[in-house]
Amino acid sequence: MAVVRRSPLDPYPVTPKYLATRSSALHIPSAQFSNIKFKADEVYGVVVDMPMSPVIMVTMVCFINGAANLYFNNGAEYTGASTKYKSVVQAARNLVVNSNQLLPLAEKTTQFPLPTNNGHHVYLMTKRGTFKVEIDPRNPGALEREKRVIHYLYQQVMTSLRLAQMRDQGAVPEAPGGDQA
Repeated sequence: MAVVRRSPLDPYPVTPKYLATRSSALHIPSAQFSNIKFKADEVYGVVVDMPMSPVIMVTMVCFINGAANLYFNNGAEYTGASTKYKSVVQAARNLVVNSNQLLPLAEKTTQFPLPTNNGHHVYLMTKRGTFKVEIDPRNPGALEREKRVIHYLYQQVMTSLRLAQMRDQGAVPEAPGGDQA
């Protein structure tokens, strides 16, 4: 297998499916969650672009209803875990609700570029628009408190999703008392 070298300034290679899915997630209207009460300036969705390696990037999408999905730049995806696992719903809702504290550090945006380096792009969706903040995961201790908290919370969502995926594959037994939604 050949080693693919890329400049830190090059965008990640992506499939059309990934771009379409990511774009759809970034444009889901707040009306989709009309059964949940939240204010116009409160976050209802969080989209995080996370480089994983020089050629793999994942976009994690979480909403106020507890939905959480992963979309990979190569077209792969992991969806539907929130319909089966309470731990995924709890982690996703916890991230979304606590993301309100990041809004003062974020800038309103209508552009959604992919990361070109190791930084994570975090998009916060509100009724008043989408806001962006960047988080450098290489030294979480140096981050502002709000960024550190959100970084920790989206890592918790990733852990919940990974455990759910492993349970789906039969690699990890159910937790005592079950984790079914």
